[in-house]
Amino acid sequence: MQQKIKLPSNRNFGIVFFIVFLIISLWPLLSQNEIRIWSLIISVIFLILGIFNSNLLLPLNKIWFKFGIFLGNFIAPIVMGIVFFLVVTPTGLIMRLLGKDLLNLKKNNKSRRIGLKKIIQIII
Repeated sequence: MQQKIKLPSNRNFGIVFFIVFLIISLWPLLSQNEIRIWSLIISVIFLILGIFNSNLLLPLNKIWFKFGIFLGNFIAPIVMGIVFFLVVTPTGLIMRLLGKDLLNLKKNNKSRRIGLKKIIQIII
């Protein structure tokens, strides 16, 4: 079952990209360099479109949203794999070294025989 995901509003999209491009344009000021004019112009365009005519941002919003879903399909499994190999695997190895069996995976003959007897009784 797949849920239909709603796009964020075009106004919010425009304002967020205004902030991103404004930060890009002003970042060189931290190291005593000049402002990036191209980024400042793009940020002002996003601000104007976001506030006054946000419907023009709909195609960009859809493309950005699809890119986010596409990227999420790759990033989520990578992050889960990293968590598994950095957290779960070492924990399991340490537990084995300490002789712990938290999931009761070790099979002993006594419980196996009792289980076989119950299965045979059910069948007969």
